[in-house]
Amino acid sequence: MLSKRVIALARARGMVPRSQGGALAVSRAWCVADTARRAQFHTTKLLQDEAVKVPQMAESISEGTLKGWAKQVGDTVAADEEVATIETDKIDVTVNAPAAGKITALLANEEDTVTVGQDLFRFEAGAAGESASAPESKEKKGDPEEPKDQQVNKEAPSPPGPKGGKEPTAAAPSAEHGSKNELKETSKPAAPAKEDKPKPKSAPKPAPAPAAAGARTETRVKMNRMRLRIAERLKESQNTAAFLTTFNEIDMSSLIEMRKRYKENVLKTHEVKLGFMSAFARASALALKEIPAANASIEGDEIVYRDYVDLSVAVATPKGLVTPVVRNAESLSFIEFERELASLGKKARDGKLTLEDMAGGSFTISNGGVFGSLYGTPIINLPQSAVLGMHATNDRPVVVDGQIVIRPIMVVALTYDHRLLDGREAVTFLVRVKEYIEDPRKMLLA
Repeated sequence: MLSKRVIALARARGMVPRSQGGALAVSRAWCVADTARRAQFHTTKLLQDEAVKVPQMAESISEGTLKGWAKQVGDTVAADEEVATIETDKIDVTVNAPAAGKITALLANEEDTVTVGQDLFRFEAGAAGESASAPESKEKKGDPEEPKDQQVNKEAPSPPGPKGGKEPTAAAPSAEHGSKNELKETSKPAAPAKEDKPKPKSAPKPAPAPAAAGARTETRVKMNRMRLRIAERLKESQNTAAFLTTFNEIDMSSLIEMRKRYKENVLKTHEVKLGFMSAFARASALALKEIPAANASIEGDEIVYRDYVDLSVAVATPKGLVTPVVRNAESLSFIEFERELASLGKKARDGKLTLEDMAGGSFTISNGGVFGSLYGTPIINLPQSAVLGMHATNDRPVVVDGQIVIRPIMVVALTYDHRLLDGREAVTFLVRVKEYIEDPRKMLLA
């Protein structure tokens, strides 16, 4: 039974009309009100506070390293705004806010290993993110009233006159505000001005002393996931494929002349820079049609031949070497290939490559010449069977029609898997590339 005091309290709150007295009626009403209050509380919490999980990244990726938080607890975010970055062995994955709101808790620390589906942070959805600018707008609306105080502040710190007592300019604004306390408050900002004077005394922190001559220092840095994966893949390639490399020299005179003649027109018309890579991509695609084994791969005890060319292009990034793929390179023109390559290169440098950008690939071109490489033996990107290495172009004396002349020469290398390609096929492939580059018109007839 409920006490008389509880019944009186219930009636006072309007939970039970005075006409319906009795402890039973009050008890029922009290239970209904309490249940509604709890339901409202739990519903509000469920709607406002939710856990955002580590998203699905790829079928072959189940975990990553939390590299950094773009937001902290209490920060407001807009819908789809980046909150965290997770580094995997292939790409960096950004985790975005599902809606506008506020971050209420971070559930992992930087450099922690996080798995797909794990709670990453807690998020209070709602209008917090959208209304974050509301207080600012209110403050801006109040700004017009502030110049009066600012005028007082500017005049209050001014030194007194020689007769020592006349400050009507400071007293007049105080009369408008209507109290002496406001005059005191306006004089308070003068204190920081005095405190600002000692600031120049604080000198900047001295730079660390340079290492003494002959010092033997070491620095240990943890390998990131991408570098670990690259190391694993390269070693796997060396242990799996039967590597062999063949070389050749290409006279770049015709290609340089063609590029010099048309690059300005191409840039003006198509807004694309005409480089050497598109010519080598086209030449390789044509040579791969003649030597299909260079575009094939070994899967178990079978050889997979392809009638298309998905060209992997090696791109150097701060985190390591990546190989985004240009799909159906055999059907692209010079300009189309350069446009696609420029887009992938920008995404690689900005860390915006997706797994789809790097998946697959049937043949690889690596251009070490941009860094000044003269010779090199590139490593095969398994399960591919060959990789073409481009190198720097240098003027060299060569014999042409019985005469010694100076020509721009590039050394090219083809590393191939001898399990799939024989020497005849590999050399033939490289000779075809040489012929197409030395006379680009042949590519129009192929």
